[in-house]
Amino acid sequence: MTGAKRVLVTGGAGFIGSHLCARLLASGAEVLCVDNYFTGQRANIARLLENRRFEALRHDVTFPLYVEVDEIYNLACPASPVHYQFDPVQTTKVSVHGAINMLGLAKRVRAKILQASTSEVYGDPAVHPQREDYWGNVNPIGVRACYDEGKRCAETLFFDYHRQHQLRIKVARIFNTYGPNMHPSDGRVVSNFIVQALRGEPITLYGDGLQTRSFCYVDDLVDGLVRLMESAESVTGPMNLGNPAEFSMRSLAELVLELTGSASQLAYQPLPPDDPRQRQPDIGLAEHVLGWRPSTELREGLIKTIAYFEALLRQAPDADGVN
Repeated sequence: MTGAKRVLVTGGAGFIGSHLCARLLASGAEVLCVDNYFTGQRANIARLLENRRFEALRHDVTFPLYVEVDEIYNLACPASPVHYQFDPVQTTKVSVHGAINMLGLAKRVRAKILQASTSEVYGDPAVHPQREDYWGNVNPIGVRACYDEGKRCAETLFFDYHRQHQLRIKVARIFNTYGPNMHPSDGRVVSNFIVQALRGEPITLYGDGLQTRSFCYVDDLVDGLVRLMESAESVTGPMNLGNPAEFSMRSLAELVLELTGSASQLAYQPLPPDDPRQRQPDIGLAEHVLGWRPSTELREGLIKTIAYFEALLRQAPDADGVN
């Protein structure tokens, strides 16, 4: 036995989860990575398996899990529209049943638990930038509702467990995050643009391309998650974690073309239903409470992400994934 902290990361083989697992191992923790590999990739955690303090378990969080841990990061859920709309009923189950099961585990073993929520709880916001006290503008019966409302319900469950059972909770609202280990066909805008540019395919823009997002590099995001978990017990969140620098989809596409040297053309498609026109976090709370602010500029982060996808496509140029 060691005195190391035991940490469970659900969705640990996913994009953000794999980076979080690596960060926790580097801090000296014992890490149990749980994933059903629906969107997570074994390749993301392959190098971590060499570490004796790391363990990987195939498990679906919609079923109970019985382990002994000190902390839980609940990241399990498909996070891109392509994946979460593939089986919307299961997406809702992952958010709701998964939250119930992980909260039940935390209650049994008296663990501290962090929920990876999302900026999607704000929907198509009528307030800009978005602060944590904004309740959102969400279509509860739209094609994105399985994810938006599933995450909103998970937040409700976390705070009810906190009030009813005095559970130690943390809720992070994650804004658009990018970086190495993204799935090449996950449908998120940064990976889409980079893969299309590297393959010389048209860059797909929706609507007029003027809708905005704020992009946070994954290392910065993981640092925010860890700081939130380690914050005082009185700090529950919800807390926005993201980069407040705002970019239009068109300007992002043009920057990707510049950095890849691609000759791809821009191709415009109709705007998908309920697609938010703008998204920008107010991170004043995270700055004040955690002393956290992202430090990676978009250009710098894209260079690293493009290098990852270049290597990935050289290995398997026609592959949609690397499972």
